[in-house]
Amino acid sequence: MTVDRAVLAFAGVMVLISVLLTTFVSPLFIWFTVFIALNMFQSAFTGLCPAAMVFRKLGLKGDCAATS
Repeated sequence: MTVDRAVLAFAGVMVLISVLLTTFVSPLFIWFTVFIALNMFQSAFTGLCPAAMVFRKLGLKGDCAATS
């Protein structure tokens, strides 16, 4: 698995978790969803992706758009 695919999978799982938490625990968890969306948005423009950095340190192969 490449860093790109790992980041996409991680983002998808985090969004699903945040939606489930919003639905079943508290409506305030919507802010978690907003945080994830803002992080994805800034990553698209800056190339800085904390998740990509972590996955790279865990040994996943590069070849991804988020190179920082």
